This record gives sequence, structure tokens and C-alpha cells, in this order.
Amino acid sequence: MNRDGLTARELCRLIIFEADTPAGKAFDVILILSIATSVFAVCLDSIPTLHAQHQGTFHSIEWAFTVLFTIEYFLRLWSVRSPTYYARSFYGIVDLAAILPTYLSLFFAGAEFLVVIRLLRVLRIFRILKLVQYLEGSRTIMRALRASRPKIVVFVMAIVVLVTIIGSLMYVVEGAASGFTSIPMGIYWAIVTLTTVGYGDLSPITPLGRFLAAVVMIMGYGIIAVPTGIVTAELTRPIHSTTTRSCRNCSAEGHLDIAEHCYRCGDPLEISDDHPEY
Repeated sequence: MNRDGLTARELCRLIIFEADTPAGKAFDVILILSIATSVFAVCLDSIPTLHAQHQGTFHSIEWAFTVLFTIEYFLRLWSVRSPTYYARSFYGIVDLAAILPTYLSLFFAGAEFLVVIRLLRVLRIFRILKLVQYLEGSRTIMRALRASRPKIVVFVMAIVVLVTIIGSLMYVVEGAASGFTSIPMGIYWAIVTLTTVGYGDLSPITPLGRFLAAVVMIMGYGIIAVPTGIVTAELTRPIHSTTTRSCRNCSAEGHLDIAEHCYRCGDPLEISDDHPEY
């Protein structure tokens, strides 16, 4: 326990999870730079010529970052009162996914498992997801997406019904002569056309089919804007601001400034006195 009455565990939590202290900000900056550098190294290692010339260097860099992130992961588990909450959270799973592939590759060293090793190397890109928790704007976007979910689900269901009807009509109007050999093929064409992708592998040849295609194309421009409008409405909705306070019990961050309890585990939130010296 230090002179301010903080245990080593609480001090570690303040530095790792709180972002309103000099030490916490410095920790976040160092971690962000480490994540970005490790992902950049993984990307460079995927280039055959660079991998052949600097395989040993990339291997050393990979293990250095893996050890660093492993220490960070276990410090996060140790510093909170309920480690299982953090371990099962989105960022806890991402943190684990960022380090596991390197250790798993030790058990797949045979030539017959080269494909598996490549997959494990690609999985290290999960480290980039760790950056999301340090971007304040991402919390606003995620909150808007969660609030928009019921409306978007209804919208998607309406689109499914619409493309099914359109695909069935095209199957009846055009038939196998135009490539519409089944209703699923017609639905595929409707999805491609409605989303304005237009691969061109299927196209109507009859006047009625072309008229229907024109209607679907025009509808596509209006329909694409609907999800954007739903999410934008939620983004502009007045909401309470969030703070950098983290729960001592489960490490959840991004609580509302008026929140008294953690939104994840329900543990009471303590009013932060701030520790500017840390």
C-alpha cells in the first residue's frame, strides 16, 4: 500500500483501465503504438520476399510483442475484482485472441500443418481490434448501432420478403432462357440488382423483365439510404456524455456521467477523486 492508501492491485487498475491520469494516458499511448507496430510487422511478414529475407527478425518481433501482450492480459485479470467478467467481455476475448495464435503455433510445427500456421498468423490481426476501446467516438457509434438494432432487423426482414417476391417474378417472367433457372437464382439477381452491385452475370431480355429490373434499380437507391438514416437518427439523439471511469469489479468502461452502478455487472461505481500524480 502506498502513501495514498492504494494497494498495488488498485494502482495497477488505475493505470491500465483509467484514462484520466498521466500514467493511464501514457500507458494507453504505449499500448496503442505497440498494437499498431505489431500489426504492421505481421502485415510485412506476409510479404513473401520480406519473409524470406527477414524471417528471424519478424519471428523475434512477434514473440516480443506476444510476451508484452501476455503480461498486459494477466495484469488486467489480476487488477480487477472479478477477472471472469473481463475474460468473457468483448475486449477480454480480443486480448486473448491476440496472443493465443503465437503459442498455438508451437504445437503445429510440422510441414503438414503449414496451412494452419498461416491461419494462426492471420488471426494475430485481431490485435487491431484492441485499438477500438481507446477511441471515444467508437463508443458513440456502438451505442447508436445497438439502439438501431430493432429497426434494422425489421428493415432487413422487409428486404428479404421484397427480394423473394422480385426473384419469384423474374423466374416467372424470364425463365431458364435468360438464366433464371430457379427462384433462388432470381432472388440472387434481385439482391445484386437491389444493392446496385450489378455483376452482369444475369440480365433480363424481355420487355417486362427489363421494366421490372428498372424498377428494382430505382428502388435500390432509396433503400440503401434507409439504414444510414436509422443510425444517423440515433447518433444525433441527445444522450448523456460518458466518462472514463471503469468498474473496479469487471473493468467495464464508458459509463454515463450520471451512472451510479456498472452497466455490466451492477457493482456500485465509486466517485473518482482522480489521482493526477499517477
